[in-house]
Amino acid sequence: MDKTRFYIALVTFLLAFQTLFGQSQAQKLPILEVLHEISSIHSVVFNYESSILKDVKVYPVPEESSLSFKIENLSKQTNLVFNKVSIAVITISQPIKFCGFIYDASLDQPLLGATISGNKNDAISDANGYFEMELSSSEEVVSIRYIGFKTLALQVSTLDLLECAIISMSVEQEFINTVLLEAYLVRGIDKNQDWTTSINYDKFSLLPGLIEADVLQTVQALPSIKSVDESVSNINIRGGSNDQNLILWDDIKMYQTGHFFGLISSFNPHMTQSTSVINNGTDVSFTDGVSGTIHMQTDKEVNSNFSGNLGVNFLNAELFSTIPIGNQSSLQVATRKSLDDFYRTPTYNTYFDRVTQYTEAQNDAAEVTSSGQDFDFYDTSLRWLYSPSDKDVIRVNFILLNNNLSFNETALFNGAIQTKESSASQNSMGAGINYKRQWKEDFFTSFSIYESNYKLRSVNADVLAQQFFLQENTVSETGLKVENVFLKNQWQFKFGYSFTETEVINLRDIDVPRFVRRDEEVLREHGAFAQAWFTNAQKDFSVRAGIRANYLTKFNKAIIEPRLSMRKTLGDHFELEALGEFKHQSTSQIINFQNDFLGIESRRWQLSDNDNIPIMESKQASLGVLYKNKGWLLDVKAYYKTVDGITTQSQGFTTKYEFERQQGSYDVYGTEFLLRKKFKEFSSWMSYSYLTTTYTFEGLEEVQFPSNFDLTHSFTMGSTYSSDSWDISGGFNFRTGKPTSIPLLRNEVTNGNVNFDTANEQRLRDYLRIDASAVYKFKINGRFRSEIGASLWNISNRENVINNFFRVNESGGADQFSRFSLGLTSNMVFRIYF
Repeated sequence: MDKTRFYIALVTFLLAFQTLFGQSQAQKLPILEVLHEISSIHSVVFNYESSILKDVKVYPVPEESSLSFKIENLSKQTNLVFNKVSIAVITISQPIKFCGFIYDASLDQPLLGATISGNKNDAISDANGYFEMELSSSEEVVSIRYIGFKTLALQVSTLDLLECAIISMSVEQEFINTVLLEAYLVRGIDKNQDWTTSINYDKFSLLPGLIEADVLQTVQALPSIKSVDESVSNINIRGGSNDQNLILWDDIKMYQTGHFFGLISSFNPHMTQSTSVINNGTDVSFTDGVSGTIHMQTDKEVNSNFSGNLGVNFLNAELFSTIPIGNQSSLQVATRKSLDDFYRTPTYNTYFDRVTQYTEAQNDAAEVTSSGQDFDFYDTSLRWLYSPSDKDVIRVNFILLNNNLSFNETALFNGAIQTKESSASQNSMGAGINYKRQWKEDFFTSFSIYESNYKLRSVNADVLAQQFFLQENTVSETGLKVENVFLKNQWQFKFGYSFTETEVINLRDIDVPRFVRRDEEVLREHGAFAQAWFTNAQKDFSVRAGIRANYLTKFNKAIIEPRLSMRKTLGDHFELEALGEFKHQSTSQIINFQNDFLGIESRRWQLSDNDNIPIMESKQASLGVLYKNKGWLLDVKAYYKTVDGITTQSQGFTTKYEFERQQGSYDVYGTEFLLRKKFKEFSSWMSYSYLTTTYTFEGLEEVQFPSNFDLTHSFTMGSTYSSDSWDISGGFNFRTGKPTSIPLLRNEVTNGNVNFDTANEQRLRDYLRIDASAVYKFKINGRFRSEIGASLWNISNRENVINNFFRVNESGGADQFSRFSLGLTSNMVFRIYF
């Protein structure tokens, strides 16, 4: 056997050697003869200047080879450029040497590391700003990119190629998005110069428990953001309730954020290119959101190449595609659909059970049977970008979200079996248009207008009482904004105007006994803002100060909001940061009887009436220090926030004060700590958050007591490995249990109602969750690549109590009920990129 293998290898070697030797001994021929032969065989014509082919000789190519193989072979032998201009015509030319020096236009200094890209070749500028490269044709368009500077597109034919070009690059007009610190936590999570934390989903690696970049799950990795009930629809920024967050999708305000009634975010991460999180020091162009802002943005550049991906996991299937439309326009489309219509996976069942705990969809009276539970969700979004000229850009965005839950209740009524269907649905639709005009190199104007609509509809069919209870909550909002930005040396000046009209409708309709109530409110608000931003030439000091004036026409009320942000670099490793802001908000969520039916349908958006539901106003200040050196990062912040104008109805009480209607405020003192170390392909981090949140309600028995969102201690630790083929991540989350109230010992029920002890004096069990995930990436061929991933959420299957409530039982005692977070939950994904 060994001799046979030896002879086979020897024969193979001799045949290969003979082939190579034969080629090396083949006589070179004038290239004109070879081209004539190719023309005869393939019926093509070669166009060229005779001087460039004079005295050029090549080895002949095999006659049986394809035309493309012959052309590629001749190109390699001669270093000439062969360009197929039509099916029958091929031009031949010499490569063009293109060189230049790249400078910062404002500082007149060379730029190191600028990327110069042609059709086939690329180059990087050196410390002197110098580069050189070969181009196929003088008709090529070369693009030059450098972080923080405006991308240039140069037509080579307009340049003098006899000398190296002097190319000046201008600072990007929207330099507020420039990255200040990359990989703040993991790759793709960065700190920006505009005091925001951003997540770039094109660069994003992986976080524990996630197999894809769920937009509102990833932001919870930051120390300042938690979710008191593990859902994306109840995110708490520095102790605030979810309705105090401003959620923007490409400048469209969104009133619905989750699928599965809050367990996964409703914004497709493939369409959403980046997300900015603002805790404090908000830009004056933003209003609303007294606790914070989460601003999601799609791609802002015209895409010239067709691409996309198709993926499926245990919850949904999704499709995303980028479609170029000519040279000046492109379209992006994304859609996602749940799998419930096709197959209900174990993961799907786990999520469904989590949503419907202690609801009629899962628990009925003894005489009633539930059946036919059906849950479905989908979302669709698109972005059209059109650049009619170098100075104009038009962007159109559209998003559609839908959640539907229905089930049947069957019971014996008057001797006959009757079945009735109950249902709940959430729907949102948003559309926006943005136009930007670059008047001069240092001055531009942007105009945006949007329409956002949200509708929550529930029908509770009580088969025993033969009663239908219809509830609807509708929000319709129109907004427009004009911004002007002017740059002068190290200064940026911004001034503009905004207008918002919000309409909220609440409907309650009961058939027996007949009761109908419809409340409709409209609020219009005007805003004017101005801001100045200075950054010194050394880039080690930056200050942004601005003021926003708001006028609410319905109440004849003016609100003035100053805002300030400062950063100072100390030496090579330290930075100091100070932020402050005043903000207000006119919409809030009112939660009534949230344990009835499905819970979610009783969360209603409602406008302020400046009386029973006041306008919320907040003040916040923070101070931070950041240290970075050799892959180490330490970021520490201390802050104080006060919010006035909240109501008990918006705070999610489920025990004491669940049915109270009082106005009040809360104060937050907090500290955030993040330690991260990067080494090679690993990024490990540890974060800790301490906050004390205290309510003040003058009309309640206890005037001051801990907030429902007072998660005093939160601790996170994790590590991510990221390479070209693998993303692997693991970690755990720990936090103090949320405050709760319990019945008074030995006097639990009074006058048929639960008699509670001191408000929020007790806490639920501490929360602990361990997660892991892994994604493997591989190429299928030159056009397609793929990835497959798996995740485990709550590996220890710990029963984490996220809420509790009490009800009087038939014996006159108080029964306790607890809602639990997700147990051990697995998920898998398979995705193909094209």
